[in-house]
Amino acid sequence: MMMMMMDKSIVSNCNKKFHFSSLTLEQIRQILNDFVVERNWEQFNQPRNILIALIGELGEIAETFQWKSDNDCNDDGLPKWTEQQRLALADELSDVFLYLIRFCEHCRLDISKTIISNNNNKPKN
Repeated sequence: MMMMMMDKSIVSNCNKKFHFSSLTLEQIRQILNDFVVERNWEQFNQPRNILIALIGELGEIAETFQWKSDNDCNDDGLPKWTEQQRLALADELSDVFLYLIRFCEHCRLDISKTIISNNNNKPKN
């Protein structure tokens, strides 16, 4: 697993209103870059390698859902999951998110600008 230790306290209670913390994509990119540099992993962090790792992590997310019934996976917050199962899912989602940020960095794609641009170009209903 490539990623940083997750603060387990950030796993949101499924009954509360949800929101992300205020950490920016740029702050995450900087933290991740420091993490990679400290371990001398730059040699392995080329777009192709990162993409393959990202695909593997997506498979690990799928595994967390693999043997669950539709009934166990249909409610917001996944209230039928144990805290340990939700933490495992959060860990895998974190890995995917961090690989995606690393991939964007190496491809020199500012995903924040793309998100804003795409949102501004959508027709208003």
